[in-house]
Amino acid sequence: MNTRSYNNFSGIAAILAGIGVELYSIAFVILASLRVAPNIGLPLSAILLLVDGLLTVIVFTALYLHVREMDSGFALLAILFGAAGALASSAHGAFDLANVLYPPNPNVLETSNYPSAIDPRGFATFGLTGLGLVVFGWLMLRGKMFPTRLAQLALLLGIISIVIYLARLIILSPANPIVFIVIVVTGFIISPVFYVWLGITLRRMGTG
Repeated sequence: MNTRSYNNFSGIAAILAGIGVELYSIAFVILASLRVAPNIGLPLSAILLLVDGLLTVIVFTALYLHVREMDSGFALLAILFGAAGALASSAHGAFDLANVLYPPNPNVLETSNYPSAIDPRGFATFGLTGLGLVVFGWLMLRGKMFPTRLAQLALLLGIISIVIYLARLIILSPANPIVFIVIVVTGFIISPVFYVWLGITLRRMGTG
């Protein structure tokens, strides 16, 4: 049984995750990548990535509790993919933060764009999390307990996340116009809207 207390708790976490994604996009894209204020953007984006990954695990757990009766096997698969991606994303943030606070000598992260061993080219942050969202979105559509548009948005976010991972793997540079536009639209609009909307919906379930 889903509890009202966890719906409320996960709803708040989802809203915070949505705000966190927006702030991360500002820190990573504008402050760090565009070199507006890299000394602020790099540590801030690392902290936000770390925290947002933990918040996402809370949110995915709530989704699992709501859709597991539709198909327990696929629901389990969704939370395994989603939670693994979110936790690895959080670890990626911790890894980046550690290197920003105490840069290695030589700083291979800066000189050779060496990929994170935990989350190479966003395999977890975008790839695994995207797979989890695709399955969750499909189950949300089947279950009819969430708004149809919200379920469709989960599917869209999952598909785009997988595309971002493949683009980062193949094209590599986030400055590439195609990659940059997709990342900006996803980070500034699609992802924050999804998580805030989901948070509001879970809060309503908790008070209904």
